[in-house]
Parts: sequence; C-alpha cells; structure tokens
Amino acid sequence: MALDFDLTEEHQMLRKMVRNFAEKEIAPVAQELDDKEEFSYHLTKRMGELGLFGPFVSEEYGGSNMGYLSYIIAVEEIARIDGSQAATLAAGNSLGISPIYYYGNEEQKRQWLPDLCAGKALASFGLTEPNAGSDAGASRTTAVLEGDYWVINGSKIFITNSTTEISKVCVVQAVTGKREDGRNELSCILVPNGTPGFITKTMHGKMVWRASNTGELYFQDCKVPKENLLGRRGDGFHQMLATLDGGRLSIA
Repeated sequence: MALDFDLTEEHQMLRKMVRNFAEKEIAPVAQELDDKEEFSYHLTKRMGELGLFGPFVSEEYGGSNMGYLSYIIAVEEIARIDGSQAATLAAGNSLGISPIYYYGNEEQKRQWLPDLCAGKALASFGLTEPNAGSDAGASRTTAVLEGDYWVINGSKIFITNSTTEISKVCVVQAVTGKREDGRNELSCILVPNGTPGFITKTMHGKMVWRASNTGELYFQDCKVPKENLLGRRGDGFHQMLATLDGGRLSIA
C-alpha cells in the first residue's frame, strides 16, 4: 500500500501563515537583533498569538492541539529566515513546555502552561553543567529534601530561554540521592525564576543564534517546596531522555 506524504490542507495553510509571518515580521529585524545579541519579547509573544507555542498541548491548558507535525512545520519555516527565533520556539516547546505537560501534575500544568502557550512566559530545562552535557550521570547539582523543601546547590550552563524578562521557571535536573545499584538518583524539580538562591547570568559572544537567549544558572541553598517535584522522585533520567527526544524532532 502506498503512503501519502502530502500535507493536509490545514498543514499547508499553517505553512503559508508561518512563512508569511517570518518573512514580514522576523526578516526585517533579524540582522539587527543578531548584531545586538538581543532577545525579542515582541516576536516571542507574536509566535504565541499565532498558536506556535504548545501546538501539541490540549486546549484545556492553553495549547492549540495541532500536533507535532504542525510544530515541526512552524520551526522549519521560521528557521528559513532566522535560526535564533527558531531556537526560541523549539526550546520553548520541546524543553520548556513539554516536560511540564507530560510529567506535571494538574496544579503544575494549570499554573504554568497557559502563559507558556500564549508566549507570555518561557520555561527552560536545566540539564547541561560545566562538566556534564547530556551525560546526566555526571551531574553534580544536588537537591536535598529537608522537611517540606528541596534545597538545591550547583550550576547549569548553556540553558536556552533561561534569563529573559519573561523566563518564569526552570525544570532543574538534580541528584536527589543514590539508587540501589549505587548510581545517582536523578529527579526534576520546578524552580521559579526569582526564587532566593537562584541566580541567573545571560551569556554573550555566541557564534550563532545570537538573538536567542542562553544563560548560566547558579543555585546556592535554593529552597523550593517539595511539591515542586516534577513527576516521581527518581524519574529524572527518563524524563530527560524523553524531553531530548522531542527536541531532536525540531533539530532534524
């Protein structure tokens, strides 16, 4: 049986809409933003207004429920014009929205997803460290449960969408103990930007994607409620792998 790889009429309309937006609104300012290494809240909000954040999220939480193919079409069309805005969109969806949508509880979803899907806020994924890239087993950032709070110490680097004026929360992967086999137990914890002990620093001097935001994150006895745990304790490694799989779709 032959497979039909043609886009549906809805997908073709989406492609036309995003291409028009990219050519008319992104292209005229792309070079200036790149030269200034300047993140654009305006363009991020516009992408949200067009339903490009949270395309795989149900309408119940503010998403457009268009599906992953629509998401990839949007990233592809924006990347034709400017890699920085494509990176903002891709990371905002795959690394920011995705883990909260798939692993967050009802309260976490309702707290964060509506503004994230609207492009009014950004979430980041705190995985990479100075001495540990996607090798989560080498992570040194720790989170110790003390009473009703997680106390986090460590640092992250090259974290996209983490230090803008609308960056609101970071999904931080941290070592929360030891497993029975002696390996590190990894968990993901939601840390709102502005939490005492959570220090951010914007990175500059990148070779590409200069108008996308990249940050260094530092945690110094940073305390967040134990309810900020994303999913189950010890599921951080699985959550990380699944989250990065979604990110690779947009890279491809």
